[in-house]
Amino acid sequence: MSLQRTPQSRVFVELVPWADRGRENNAVSGGEALPGLRRPGPSAQAQSATREVHVSGTAEVSASPDRAQVAVLVSSTKEAAAEAKKSVCRRLDYITQSLRQQGLQAENVTVTKDFRRVENAYHMEAEVCITFTEFGKMQNICNFLVEKLDSSVVISQPQFYHTPGSVENLRRQACLVAVENAWRKAQEVCNLVGQTLGKPLLIKEEETKEWEGQIDDLQSSRLSSSLTVQQKIKSATIHAASKVFITFEVKGKEKKRKNL
Repeated sequence: MSLQRTPQSRVFVELVPWADRGRENNAVSGGEALPGLRRPGPSAQAQSATREVHVSGTAEVSASPDRAQVAVLVSSTKEAAAEAKKSVCRRLDYITQSLRQQGLQAENVTVTKDFRRVENAYHMEAEVCITFTEFGKMQNICNFLVEKLDSSVVISQPQFYHTPGSVENLRRQACLVAVENAWRKAQEVCNLVGQTLGKPLLIKEEETKEWEGQIDDLQSSRLSSSLTVQQKIKSATIHAASKVFITFEVKGKEKKRKNL
């Protein structure tokens, strides 16, 4: 699964003043201390540790389909049952043997057979479903079968798809890239104002979305049979976007002590 990153980030900074910070704490606790008790004032070290920078970042990643499936249909209708079976099995053996010679594993090839009576004749049909992980090899094999087999063998257009879990993996990747973009921007902001970026205090994913293909592909996707292989791959490509909000601790730069 190939990933394409389009990093986008939006940053805003808020350094919370101590006076406002104290008012926020009073509002949360009710605003008044209990009678007879004195609220201890924050120490200089605690004040320094509660300064924050708030960052919002976004990212978009995409993944092309990693699987394709092609169906090869072989059929024959004969007056004698044995002749119909022989005609189909002969071509079926040739197809499966050619696939093995091309290096396809048995678990990627599924064969189903159907035999029935049609009026005064016998009809046999076999379908070979082939799963490919290499699209170049898929095109070579399909071209080879078209060249070697007659018109009674029908080869379907490839159907591209993603393996289970790939969409969830893409969502996670988008979130990680968004966090990375936000952290990098927060680092640059702190360097700009002469501060040191500390540990993250809050990481929140505010929005996620994913979609398949591009907007301009919707009209052409209605005529999927006329699309090229590359257009089909593009149409089946999944995109995922993530927006995160992160609060980082801000530390002041340490001053070097002078030797007396």
